[in-house]
Amino acid sequence: HIGTGCPRRLPQECPWIPGGIQGQAGCGSGQPGLVVSDPAYSRGIISFPSEFPSVFCRLKQEQAYVRDEFGKILERERISSNEHLTRAILRERAATEEERQKAQRFARQLEEKDRELKKHDAYYKEQLARLEERSAQFYKVTTEQYQKAADEVSARFKRYETQPVCADLQGKILQCYQQHAQETLSCSALASQYLHCVNHAKQVSLETCL
Repeated sequence: HIGTGCPRRLPQECPWIPGGIQGQAGCGSGQPGLVVSDPAYSRGIISFPSEFPSVFCRLKQEQAYVRDEFGKILERERISSNEHLTRAILRERAATEEERQKAQRFARQLEEKDRELKKHDAYYKEQLARLEERSAQFYKVTTEQYQKAADEVSARFKRYETQPVCADLQGKILQCYQQHAQETLSCSALASQYLHCVNHAKQVSLETCL
């Protein structure tokens, strides 16, 4: 049984009262509370230990505290998860933007390299055309000079056409030796004339060269 001096009063902050027990303000102790008005309890049929109200209320308060702390933890986890997700999204966006900028820089570098290659190609083609033109001119000049030199050498050292010297006397001597094979002295006069003719031809040739 609950003792005297407000034995049936339960703390007002208790969020829940067992079924069949209803409360109302009262007891005049200056502390807010609930009065147990269940007839069975009032007649002493049902009794509660004296410490039941405080234990019951402390239990409900602890449950409320646990729910509140658990809700705070969940809220902090939710905020932390949102922050992590936001940072991850920002990092992904930053990485994507960095990759896009890298791709743009690489594309610009390729374009610049292509322009440089085209400039070098045009320069080399121009130089090659100039070299080919110079080679053609040099070949032409060299060919003309060679032909000119060849003509000069040919004109300077031209071979002269020669004819047999004293051919008529040579024929007569051969005929004489054939007719007078045993009498060669008979041909001595022709032989003397032939030698004189040959010596004269040599003298004329030397005078022409000088």
